[in-house]
Amino acid sequence: MGRETLWLVIGFAGQLTFTGRFALQWLYSEYKKRSLIPVGFWYLSLVGSALLLAYAIHREDPVFIVGQSFGFIVYLRNLQLIARQKEQES
Repeated sequence: MGRETLWLVIGFAGQLTFTGRFALQWLYSEYKKRSLIPVGFWYLSLVGSALLLAYAIHREDPVFIVGQSFGFIVYLRNLQLIARQKEQES
C-alpha cells in the first residue's frame, strides 16, 4: 500500500467513524424511545475528528484543519464534563 493510499484509508476511516456516531445516536434514541446522546457518540466524534484532522493536516487544508480542530476540542470537553459528572455522582 502506497503512502497516498494509506492517507485515503485514514481519511475514509475518519469519515466512516464520524458518520457512525449519527447511526449510534439514532439507534440509541430509537431504543430509548426519546432523543438522547450516548457517551459513545462523543468517543466516536473524538476518534473520527482526530482521523479527519490528521488527514486535513496531510492535505494542508486550512479550512478543514480549523473545522476539525474546533470540533475535537468540543468533543474532548464533553467527555471531560461527563467524567466530572460521574465523579460527583459517586
